[in-house]
Amino acid sequence: MCAAARMHSAEPALDAALVRRLLSAQFPQWSGLPVTPVTPAPPAPRAGASGASRASDVSGVPAPVSGDNAMFRLGPELAVRLPRVEWAAGDVRREQQWLHRLAPRLPVPIPVPLAVGKPAAGYPWEWSVLRWLSGSTPTAGAVAAPAGLARDLAAFVTALRSANPSGGPAGHRSVPLASRDGATRAAIAQLGGAIDGAAATALWDKALRLPEYAGPPVWMHGDLTPGNLLVNRAGRLAAAVDFALMGVGDPTSDLMVAWNLLPASVRPAFRSALAVDDATWARGRAWAFSIAAVTVPYYRHTDPVRTANARHVLREVLADRSA
Repeated sequence: MCAAARMHSAEPALDAALVRRLLSAQFPQWSGLPVTPVTPAPPAPRAGASGASRASDVSGVPAPVSGDNAMFRLGPELAVRLPRVEWAAGDVRREQQWLHRLAPRLPVPIPVPLAVGKPAAGYPWEWSVLRWLSGSTPTAGAVAAPAGLARDLAAFVTALRSANPSGGPAGHRSVPLASRDGATRAAIAQLGGAIDGAAATALWDKALRLPEYAGPPVWMHGDLTPGNLLVNRAGRLAAAVDFALMGVGDPTSDLMVAWNLLPASVRPAFRSALAVDDATWARGRAWAFSIAAVTVPYYRHTDPVRTANARHVLREVLADRSA
């Protein structure tokens, strides 16, 4: 398998041959290294599987790969990251500008770009060469060390929020929940009998009545999902990746990791470590719900792994009565 699976109708063909052409023209020092697309793992390991780097290597609900950027492993130590769609191109430039400033402040490695590629060979946007970060993506429903991972995630979020926000760009998800109202209600309708529509609507209606964030602007990752995290063999946090939605502002959406990855048993510890009040916790749950609800109808025909993960989140959120 040499190509990245398409996620969007307007997405160009992204394959190993394109990556090799780009490298040969712009970074010949790396052009002889093998190029392998990073793909999502199947729900359970298969003996003898080969030909692509997998996003997860344990059973459960597998983690998706990025919906907006394609990743290719470049030799044993590097990776190439290419935007899939025009709207993601600016996010890659954001990473190129800011990640090297945040990296020293964080307790785990993040993908600091080593080189910035230019549009060429029929590919229209800037792209990045990064250091390959070791680890496997955690699997919702099969977290190896839930208590330790909850502590690690709280420490990561705390460190990120403590970084100097001066001059930082506005976070893509630093917006009121009301800005997602139309899309969320449309998604609930599209989901039909796949979820309890009355319970989902009640949850969303209640969330829209919550007070908005009133704290100072701080750094946020913006997309803390299983596919954007790496864990070591012990199940502890080893790295955080894909900062495309990063920025400064209301960090509430980073709480969604409590429902898209952490089991219910350790959510109280995660919440306590971040000193989250009732209203903020409820907004975080609503963020997790809204993102998952919109994901299912958008990706269900193009990314079954992402869709399965989103359905898991919907079940977790609707079963949670803590907010």
